[in-house]
Parts: sequence; C-alpha cells; structure tokens
Amino acid sequence: MAEELKLFRTWSSPFALRVVHAFKIKGLEYETILEDLKKSDKVLEYNPIYKKVPVLVHNGKPICESLVILEYIDETWKQCPLLPQDPYEKAMARFWAKFGDDKVMPSVWTAFISQGKDQEEAIAQAAGNFRFLEEQLNGKKFFGGETIGYLDLAFGWLANLIGIMEEITGLKLVNAEEFPLLSAWINNFADDPVIKELWPPHDKMVEKFQAQREPFLKKVA
Repeated sequence: MAEELKLFRTWSSPFALRVVHAFKIKGLEYETILEDLKKSDKVLEYNPIYKKVPVLVHNGKPICESLVILEYIDETWKQCPLLPQDPYEKAMARFWAKFGDDKVMPSVWTAFISQGKDQEEAIAQAAGNFRFLEEQLNGKKFFGGETIGYLDLAFGWLANLIGIMEEITGLKLVNAEEFPLLSAWINNFADDPVIKELWPPHDKMVEKFQAQREPFLKKVA
C-alpha cells in the first residue's frame, strides 16, 4: 500500500520550507496543503498545542514542529542522510539548530522590526550570534561538510530572509568582510539547484515582510 504523506503549511513559512527541502533531498512524493492559519480547522486538529504549521501527516499520524519533522523524515527514510551518524556530531547538530531558533532568529527579527538604539543593540546581538556560526563553518562548504544536511536546513531561513530583510531596511546584516564563511554558505545554500527552485516568490516575500514590519515601526514613531 502506498504511503500517505501530507504537509500542511503556508506558502511563506520558513519553518515549513525546511520540510519541503528535506522531501526534495530525499526524493519523496507528498501532498502540499496550503493553509490559512486563521481559518484552519485541520491545523487546530493536528496541532492543538502550538496551533501552527508545518504539520506532517504520515499515514494519518501527525508530526509537529519542523525540527522534529526533519528528524522523523531522516529516521524513516534512510536515503541521503541529513543528520550525522556519529552520536556526538548528531548532538551538536541538534544543539546548533536550537541555537538558531532560540538565539539567531529572535536577534535578526528584532533588528528587522526596530529602530534607533534598539536596532543597534539587536544588530550587535545578531552579529555575535553570526560569529558562532562562522566558527562552525570553518573548513566546510556546508554545516555538515560537503553536502546539505540537517543543520543547513535548520538555518535555511537565513539564506532566504536575510537578503529580503536587507532589501527592506537598507541594512547589511551579514557583511562578507566580517563573515566570509557565513556569506559563502548563504550563497552556496541559496543557489543549490535542489534548494533554489523551491524558494517562495521573492517580490511576494518582500511585500509580506514589509507589511509585517510596518506596525512595529508605527509603535515607536
């Protein structure tokens, strides 16, 4: 019997893109179901705790949270492994993925939606976080080595959203002189043929994030 794979997501979710890219790397067929989170009964049914996408439904069983989904995919379909096989390396990949979600993403977002002193402090914090990533890329094309893996997918949002945020704000958040390895990784990841064809429309993303930023700026105006 054929396996049923359904991915509930929104068109722009950077978290869902992690799963989309993982499916592509693994060569898996699946059904995409684009959701309106304000009206989605299915997302509430499958993910009543967090009430958000992505949600993977495999043969009727829901799996929530993008990093959890990546591990589930990697453990279920063994081709093109995403996580390292060495237990220590695997633990470190999980550690840095959590660092990305808990530290890097909030600092970048705060820099994007703030102004003045608050923005300067957020940019400094983001730069400090980028230095840790720079160290992790020493001697490597991707975080896991020569091929795209779990940690690259976890940081995939950075390769897409940094350019969009820089375009909107006029800031240079990742400077190639200060962060040459991270800058090279952004280009290598974003331009990889498997990854590149799945990015959401650039102009539409700029419009969406510009609209998301404006209410925050009005609060401090």
